[in-house]
Amino acid sequence: MKKVLVTGANKGIGFEIAKQLSERDFHVLLGARDINRGKAAVDELGGNVTFIQLDLESDDSIQQAVEEIKRDHSNLSMLINNAGIGGNMEHGPMETDMRALREAFEVNFFGTFELTRGLLPVIKENEGIILNVTMEMASLAILSQGVLPNSFSYNTSKTANNAMLVGFARELKGTNAQIYAVTPGPTSTDLNDHYPLGKTTAEGAKIIVDYATDGKWHHGQMLMKDGFMPW
Repeated sequence: MKKVLVTGANKGIGFEIAKQLSERDFHVLLGARDINRGKAAVDELGGNVTFIQLDLESDDSIQQAVEEIKRDHSNLSMLINNAGIGGNMEHGPMETDMRALREAFEVNFFGTFELTRGLLPVIKENEGIILNVTMEMASLAILSQGVLPNSFSYNTSKTANNAMLVGFARELKGTNAQIYAVTPGPTSTDLNDHYPLGKTTAEGAKIIVDYATDGKWHHGQMLMKDGFMPW
């Protein structure tokens, strides 16, 4: 049975990703910051789901999770970096609070980077997949069109996450492991105050899960439902 870690999986898209992967016979490591909420999500899903306490704002929490996985789940073959925060989603650069900006980068970039770097040797050894959940708001090409919200904390931290993907893709060059990013497209979640025109979390998660399990080579790519997403 293949084993996958999904971060931020106690609710929203992350929960649905965990649910759909467990239904496809994956053993899911459900990563969540809050212990009670994480364990409640595990109980709700049942089956082959294991809770991993993981706070991406805490170096100690990340290190403990990496050590636990290396010790108890060394056959991990997939990491789905789903966890993220919005910061001040409604604020452009001039109104952005520095604390909110730092918090967004702490989770969306630094914490995700530390976790990915820690687990990269395991994924590489098992010839697995790292999938970063991205959004159109992280695409400079799309964002520069001026149509999407100027959500400075979120947009910049997720764009940095995309740049991180490029760096890790170079680290994995010449191996049978791969890293790529997938956007579910506009999806109604807590992050966007349940955007009324968005997909359901189940619909958004399915796009991600389909790419994660299609058996194709997507290394270094940034993908949306119907193909490539511009950088």
